[in-house]
Amino acid sequence: MSLNTEKTAPSVKTRFLVLSDTHGLDTPPEIVSRQYADVMLHCGDLTTESKIDEFKASIRLIQAVNAPLKLVIAGNHDFTMDIPMFQKKVAEAQPLEPELVQQAYGSHGEAGKLFDDQQDKGIVFLDEGSHSFRLSNGARLNIYASPFTPSLGDWGFQYHPDRGHDFRIANADIVMTHGPPRGLLDYTHSGNRAGCSHLFEAIARSQPRPLMHCFGHIHEGWGAKLVKWRDQISGKPSHLTDIDNGNSCLISTLNAIKGKGKVASLYSTSHCSGDPRPLQRNAETLFVNASMQGSEDLPIQPPWLVDLELPAAF
Repeated sequence: MSLNTEKTAPSVKTRFLVLSDTHGLDTPPEIVSRQYADVMLHCGDLTTESKIDEFKASIRLIQAVNAPLKLVIAGNHDFTMDIPMFQKKVAEAQPLEPELVQQAYGSHGEAGKLFDDQQDKGIVFLDEGSHSFRLSNGARLNIYASPFTPSLGDWGFQYHPDRGHDFRIANADIVMTHGPPRGLLDYTHSGNRAGCSHLFEAIARSQPRPLMHCFGHIHEGWGAKLVKWRDQISGKPSHLTDIDNGNSCLISTLNAIKGKGKVASLYSTSHCSGDPRPLQRNAETLFVNASMQGSEDLPIQPPWLVDLELPAAF
């Protein structure tokens, strides 16, 4: 008689504060600065015009967040962090006084250095790719980050929608991108979907699939959805064919919170063991659009507080 002595790796409940599209906001809602999180995730668009003073304001906001680790990526509005695009814009805007450009936007790489100087405060700016962290709560976090979004415009970190982008997602607990995947929390005011089909395909094919994919970019797409994947993923994955919508759960949308009258300054959801809706690793992914810049009737949309279980670090 043989015994199966294989042990399941222990998991650690981990709290994430997720925000995006703060666009130069320098002070978070008071409840955000009070609420502790193990990790803060900022999904880009730290600025509106990529000016150096806006980056400094964003750093003040991030410093005010109560978390030992704060992970940040750029968005399309943060174009000075995309050095080739910054150089292109400066060249196209000639004749401009170089001193005026540097005063407003800084020199090449200056915005990035502002964040490099914050690492001793737990603020880490992530370039595109996979990163791993051992958290203060004893968990191991594997995260894939990318600032790239599809566009025909002239902003930072963008690619032609027809050509796509190579999102190399593998072994990620969390995926943090600036833009949404196609079909998930990506409706614009015009009723069109603005998400990236290449990003959806990369998430659907990744093994194991991430516990959470967080993003922003489409402000009116604010919300969260716990997605159940179909048992078999198609050859060309799509939100139309590879999501089991009958067993998925819409957590909230912008229309839902506006319909309640008073809007909370922080929105929370938890999917750990013992919760009413625990997340099933590889079978489900929580998608979160955490765009904070709103409209006239709701200028600041609430960031998300998310509890998930990560594997323990060894």
